[in-house]
Order: sequence, then C-alpha cells, then structure tokens
Amino acid sequence: MTKGPAKKIEDITKGFAKHNYICSEQISSAVYLANELEKPILVEGPPGVGKTELANTAALYFKKDLLRLQCYEGLDETKALYEWRYGKQLLYTQILKEQMQEVLKGAKGLKDSLDRLMEFEDIFFSESFLEARPLLKALTSNKGSVLLIDEVDKSDEEFEALLLEILSEFQVSIPELGVKKAKIKPLVFLTSNNSREISDALKRRCLHLYIPFPDAKLERKIIRARVPEISKNLQVQLVNFVQGLRSLDLKKLPAISETIDWAKTLILLNAKELSEDLAKETLNVLLKHQQDIEVVQKEVPRLVMAADG
Repeated sequence: MTKGPAKKIEDITKGFAKHNYICSEQISSAVYLANELEKPILVEGPPGVGKTELANTAALYFKKDLLRLQCYEGLDETKALYEWRYGKQLLYTQILKEQMQEVLKGAKGLKDSLDRLMEFEDIFFSESFLEARPLLKALTSNKGSVLLIDEVDKSDEEFEALLLEILSEFQVSIPELGVKKAKIKPLVFLTSNNSREISDALKRRCLHLYIPFPDAKLERKIIRARVPEISKNLQVQLVNFVQGLRSLDLKKLPAISETIDWAKTLILLNAKELSEDLAKETLNVLLKHQQDIEVVQKEVPRLVMAADG
C-alpha cells in the first residue's frame, strides 16, 4: 500500500530527528514537496536558524552526496559551473610537441597549418580537460545529489541570471560540448539571509520556506537533541532566557546555533542552574556585539528571574 503524503511528511520529520535536526511541520512539508515536485527550495530567515543545516540533513536523510556552493559578490560561472584546465592543456601541448610537428609536416602556409590544428580542437576542449564546479557536478551526477547554494543573496544579479536556466530546465549550455541535461535532478536548497531582495524570476522557480526563530517548545526539543546531557531544569531556564533576549532591541539576536553553543558552555562549566553571575560571565557566547552585551548586562536579573518562572 502506497504511503499518503501525510505519512511521508511524518517520515521526514522522524528521519531528520534521527540526525538531530528537529523540524516543524512546515519544514518537513516543504522538503517533501520539493522532492516530489523536483523544484528548488528558497530558504529564508535570520542567520543561525538552521537553513544550511537543513540541506546537510536532507543529504543524510536521502543518502545523497551534498554539493555546496558558497555565494559571494563577484561569483561567476568559472567558480560555480565549470572552467577549462588550461594548465593541463598547456602541459599536454608540450608533451605532444613532437606529434604536433608531424601533423604540421608538409603544411603550406599559416592557413594550412591552422586548418590542420583545428582538426584537433575537440580533443583539447573535451571533458578530459573540463573542471566541473558544484553546479555542473550536481547536473551530471549519476546518483543524484543535494545541491546547496548558500547565501544566494550575497551574489550578484548576473549570477542569478545564470541560475535561471539551470533551475528552470536543470540543464546548462557549454559552447564546446553542447547542452548538459541532468539525468537525475538534484534536490536544490538556496539559502538567503535577506541582505538583499531576490529577483521575482528566481523566486518563481522555487518553493518558498521561511524559518523564523523557534518558539520555546521547539527550541527545547532542539537543545534536547543536540545537547542530550543537559538537565531538564537548566534546559528550560536557558531557553526561557534566550527567548527573553529575543524580545529586546539588539543589533543581532541570538539564533539557535548560539543557544546550542551556550548550552554546551554551561555543561562544560558544570552548571546545574542558571544564575545572574553565570549568565553575565557567558553572554559573549550568546551575543556577538559589545553594545548588545552592555544592553543585556542591565537586563540579566530580570531575564534570569523570568527564566526561573
């Protein structure tokens, strides 16, 4: 009997949990639909809420290779798609120098020499001399893969234009080799921290998933999965404290990754419960800007009291 969608979504939730990634139903549903519809997912949300880790866990769950492309300003197709191994081409030219002389033997003039050399152009612009980058590797994988295009909002609009063909048809045109079409479409995750607006054309080609900061209940589940040795009392206190921090007007709010690091820090310090002194001494684990630390120092007594409550 074929499993219904609800059951498959539940399987994803349970499967991801085995790899210590705690999903909301919205996340599990998005992964299920992306896999079934063969559409990319554009995952947006504040830094540190598990966008990149979602792709890592999907690769583990579906038992596929993870190919990651880290985006940055100025990224072009030679770093994202492919480039020719010019050094190798030059080396082979030197090695085959004597054979080249044989080929050119008896050639009459420059045009005749060029015509003879052009007959061997395809040899030096074949797949043997092609250096595939993450995008091309994902398209040409025989086993399928999970492709992570991380922080796409840091790339240029020109790079987005390159992605449009690839994500629309899962193919790319290489002038010397023709069209390369995916045999098995990769499961694609694009992540964005919203540092700039992604184009409507790219958004139309993707399913959209927004991962916000988790509520207290979900965050406790995450801490329990990632730091299982923490006591229940301390787990509740630190999550309540972090939830309180996120209500303040800070330059950078602590994300899930900081909560996990703080939990590990408290375990290393043999903490049994959260105190004002302990919170003040370890704020640098949660907060990354000095002005935020100074603001929170004054709020620590209130936050600790609320965490106990």
